[in-house]
Amino acid sequence: MDKTPKSNRLHIALFGRTNVGKSSFLNYVVGQDISITSDIAGTTTDVVEKTMELFPLGPVVFIDTAGLGDTTALSDKRAKKTYQVFERADAILLITEAKVWGEYEESVFKIAVDKKIPLIVIVNKSDIVYPEKDFLEKIGSKTDFLIICNSLNFEKREQLLLELKVSLKTTLSAQISNEPFLIADLIKPGETAVLVVPIDLEAPKGRLILPQVQTIRDLLDADAVAITVKERELKAVIDNLKKPPSIVVCDSQVVLKVAADTPQNIPMTTFSILFSRLKGDIVVMAEGAALIDSLDPDSKVLIAESCTHHPIGDDIGRVKIPRWLRQYLGFSPKIDIFAGRDYPENISDYDLIIHCGACMFNRRQLMSRLQRAQGLSIPITNYGICISHLQGVAKRTLAPFPQALRAYEKIRSNIEVGGNNA
Repeated sequence: MDKTPKSNRLHIALFGRTNVGKSSFLNYVVGQDISITSDIAGTTTDVVEKTMELFPLGPVVFIDTAGLGDTTALSDKRAKKTYQVFERADAILLITEAKVWGEYEESVFKIAVDKKIPLIVIVNKSDIVYPEKDFLEKIGSKTDFLIICNSLNFEKREQLLLELKVSLKTTLSAQISNEPFLIADLIKPGETAVLVVPIDLEAPKGRLILPQVQTIRDLLDADAVAITVKERELKAVIDNLKKPPSIVVCDSQVVLKVAADTPQNIPMTTFSILFSRLKGDIVVMAEGAALIDSLDPDSKVLIAESCTHHPIGDDIGRVKIPRWLRQYLGFSPKIDIFAGRDYPENISDYDLIIHCGACMFNRRQLMSRLQRAQGLSIPITNYGICISHLQGVAKRTLAPFPQALRAYEKIRSNIEVGGNNA
């Protein structure tokens, strides 16, 4: 569990005013001095993260945000980073004190409700002032999850942890049980999947990239067989199998060759398309890919990459997709590229967003970006579906997902009809 990527962990964010004891509470929960604590307001100036195993929830990451409400020179920048955490928080722990519930706490509560983020209120420093009945009733009218805490009383730490775990498990149960599949629902126990993994400059030496590793693990958990090959060996492997594989999954960059070498009766897709469903909404992203055909020379395209790796010479997001777009469209739309957690505050200037598979993000963060785009009626797709569309094989790679394929074909049909009428 120590090696579980952050993107596969539940993200639990701590919010609160300056000096309400967020860092002390985090240290109390994890049993380590993770965050610096002090009586001086504004000690935590940046987001602090701590990964741990929280049984029975499993691997989680706690996010200690900078306190708000101070008047230091960095307060605005601190506030901006703190509010960005809402985009990836699966649950919020709102830390406050007895008698303290004002505009700040109310704003966090309203954002949590608006974004449908489970919220638990922690009334800290109960050793100094214990909350009175009317205060508890006020909070109780807003949430059923309230914990009274003294983060200096280590004799009661296990009791607090139990109460916190029960509250988190209850509030997150629906989210955990409704988590989308990666590939396990596309294959039966004992069946075979062939995974096509090119070994190029972007493949870390001695390792596979995260989407490939997760797909292999998901197949093993489903009691299926995973055969991993490079693109040049695919045809020979399929020919040598006594029984055809149930599915072929490939890296998007070799999708055209893999589509040609995979018999039509064998379903195929890409790792990135699998992640469009696991991390986001494959139907919305299929529609976004179809709308590439509606771009014109004045259109602006945003390419968003969740990784922050140093780009290689033929980087997929910075070089290949822009090149394939120009070749497909016959003109060069304006393209902006953002990496990591950097993302434009105002996306309304864009006519299309092409997002990576988001293997480095948790589902909540990508869904936040999808919802922003949908709210502004901006088409959004992902690398895998986009590349399949530009290579002319999207119907093939979306076929394992009938709802997404229907949405894609409907948009394409509407564009063709509109073009003919024009």
